[in-house]
Amino acid sequence: MVAFTEEHQAFRKTVRTFVEREIDPYVDGWERDGRMPTHELFGKLGELGFLGLEYDPAYGGGGADHLFSVVLAEEIGRADAAGVGMAIAVQTDMATPSLARFGSHELKERYLAPAIRGEHVTAIAVTEPDAGSDVAGLKTRAVQDGDHWVIHGSKLYITNGVQADWLCLLARTSDEGGARGMSQIVVPTDTPGVSVSRTLDKLGNRCSDTAELSFDGARVPVANTIGQAGRGFQQQMAQFQNERMVACYGRVGACERALDRTAAYLRGREAFGGPLIQNQYLSYQLAELYARVDMCRHYNYACAEAFMRGEDTSRFATIAKLAIGRLCEDVARTCLQYHGGLGYIEETWTARFLRDMRLTSIGGGADEVMLQVIAKMHGM
Repeated sequence: MVAFTEEHQAFRKTVRTFVEREIDPYVDGWERDGRMPTHELFGKLGELGFLGLEYDPAYGGGGADHLFSVVLAEEIGRADAAGVGMAIAVQTDMATPSLARFGSHELKERYLAPAIRGEHVTAIAVTEPDAGSDVAGLKTRAVQDGDHWVIHGSKLYITNGVQADWLCLLARTSDEGGARGMSQIVVPTDTPGVSVSRTLDKLGNRCSDTAELSFDGARVPVANTIGQAGRGFQQQMAQFQNERMVACYGRVGACERALDRTAAYLRGREAFGGPLIQNQYLSYQLAELYARVDMCRHYNYACAEAFMRGEDTSRFATIAKLAIGRLCEDVARTCLQYHGGLGYIEETWTARFLRDMRLTSIGGGADEVMLQVIAKMHGM
């Protein structure tokens, strides 16, 4: 068993209380609006220290161990809308890890610190209309002009993109092809030439705003480069591991809560002379899903422990992403099915859960990409 301390468990209670008081009562309205008040919510999260748990205290971080991030993700994952957790994960584990690891002191003070405090909303800008899973094929360019990069291109499916104050942008900064010659650049969204082309209307995770962004001659200082110019692809690949790990932690929390809610419904639903939970087929199917959730949880914990030892967690994160993506679909489909006609009604949580969970096998690397990576690991 992973070594959760009393401090970790107390933190779990704090996060769960926050979700119950500050998130769940409002998600229905946020879902209807297609947007949540991200700055307001992140301000509250920042006050509690949730947005920089593992980051350097010199920039407002908590200097905590990785298990606190596991707990945060699991508990936020239990929220009534997965879009909330996705927006938060972008802030904590998708747009800021490279800056925290490789950024200059000046960049960290100007951009990381306010993100940790929840004063800035951040986004990661990698995906493009013609470059999704194939990151090496991206075309957005940043050409150096004196002390500035001049950026042209577009980015698609950018979570938090409508409300973001700055972007962690991956752009091509040399004529080298493929994965070479890319850089990560901090781009403030109020920079002239940066605009939201459109807000995207998604199937699920609707309270999390998602944008297509355009860059038309946007000028930002070369000093905004994160780490070494030309090493952006490698830095982004490392950042993807954070993304996949935290996504998997959160989905375990989501699936467990969904099964608990479904089991409670079956205990109270009378049919064929007794509670539906007494139907052996239904109870066995739930038991099997609970078992799979538990297996994934402890695989996540093994990944977390390896991460804390400083090991490469690429294999852990890839396998977990594949397995948990498929688990999410099975749990969502089963929970809706067991609610019957009620589960197909929008006012029931199961419909939203089904839509939200479908993204797991697509975002952050599709199942097919995960299989490709695993095959290569085995020399195939």
